[in-house]
Amino acid sequence: MAPQSVYSVEDKYRLVLDALRMALAQRGAGADVALVHHSDAGSQYTSFDYSQPLDDHGVLASIGTVGDAYDNAAAENFVDSFKTELIRDRVWRTRIQLELAVVEYVAWFNNERLHTSLGGVPPVENEHQHARR
Repeated sequence: MAPQSVYSVEDKYRLVLDALRMALAQRGAGADVALVHHSDAGSQYTSFDYSQPLDDHGVLASIGTVGDAYDNAAAENFVDSFKTELIRDRVWRTRIQLELAVVEYVAWFNNERLHTSLGGVPPVENEHQHARR
């Protein structure tokens, strides 16, 4: 029997909005690096409630086309790693356990995991190196 989703439609909207707000707050104002937010064309990403904070923070919204992963290769690679390294073969008893696991994974992925596409450094370090140039 396949596991059931612990999220309702409203929860999914809240989840993506909360994640966006957290990312924008962590980045802070005045970053020297242009920020592009790439997503699929799901209704939660194309809604006014989601697109307005992107506009407010000067973030370029990029929405992929249906069935075309080529314009989104980096994001697709992250999703594959996320599923392989965190999601697959695990079961969480509560939504809070899952949310904490995701927050910890993203923090590790951005701050500690070495990325060959970035010269063997984590994304945060790569961004700092780029900002110093």
